[in-house]
Amino acid sequence: MNYRHAYHAGNFADCMKHALLAALIGALTRKDTPFAVLDTHAGIGGYDLAGVQAEATGEWRDGIGRLLAIPEDASELTPLRPWLDMVRASLRPEDGAFHYPGSPELVARLLRPQDELVCCELHPEDQAVLRRLFRNKPNVSVHHRDGYEAIGALLPPRQARRGLTLIDPPFERTDEFARLAQAVAQARARFSTGMVAAWYPIKHGGPVRAFLDTIRDAGLRDVLNVEFTLRPPLDPSHLNGCGLLVVQPPYQFDEEARSMLEPLCRHLGGGETQAKVEWVAPE
Repeated sequence: MNYRHAYHAGNFADCMKHALLAALIGALTRKDTPFAVLDTHAGIGGYDLAGVQAEATGEWRDGIGRLLAIPEDASELTPLRPWLDMVRASLRPEDGAFHYPGSPELVARLLRPQDELVCCELHPEDQAVLRRLFRNKPNVSVHHRDGYEAIGALLPPRQARRGLTLIDPPFERTDEFARLAQAVAQARARFSTGMVAAWYPIKHGGPVRAFLDTIRDAGLRDVLNVEFTLRPPLDPSHLNGCGLLVVQPPYQFDEEARSMLEPLCRHLGGGETQAKVEWVAPE
């Protein structure tokens, strides 16, 4: 309840997460049948990069700021272009705005009339902001509730047999990796025809290895893990990287993820930056 993502919006971890998320939703739109997305820890939807909180850390400058400084027509950005185009359309500097779309807003923009987005946010002020953001979107609903509890209460969707459960917790608790592993397994069990995507921070390698071992031991199949690290995960006091675990990813998403990570590594990191795409459990 103390975590405020506005301080970190648009940083390297957001760039990786949101580029991959846009690709996952894009894959869902390739079929005409409706899909549903559950965003368990939605935040406020979008963030002002010129605001006090974002400027306090300036993390976005080494994230989305670097990518936007590259010419739009650069061929190396082709894998990231669907997401970057949405970001550019949101910033609107000519209007005095510097708005960065978070996960809920990105998903909402990609919805078709037959699709739906369900957002959960426990922080009372943040969920109120989220409600205002989507007040004119009839296929987006906002719930003031715990995201982990929502998995049991809101899955499977009533109207769609396809979709995605996005689990992106704040990692304020010491047992967050254990809770995340349990949530991934529960979401998969309750919505077996849908994908699950779980974001996690990489500070030290030990907790991440234990998390992936737990996923394997749970018997989950068709599990892909994508990681992006700026430096070796040896200092737990720093955010050294991040990962996105995807259960039942779209066909050839592993190759698509690799192509997106290449420009991210080139422009957001340094000499120690690494990207990894590996199957935790085969299909």
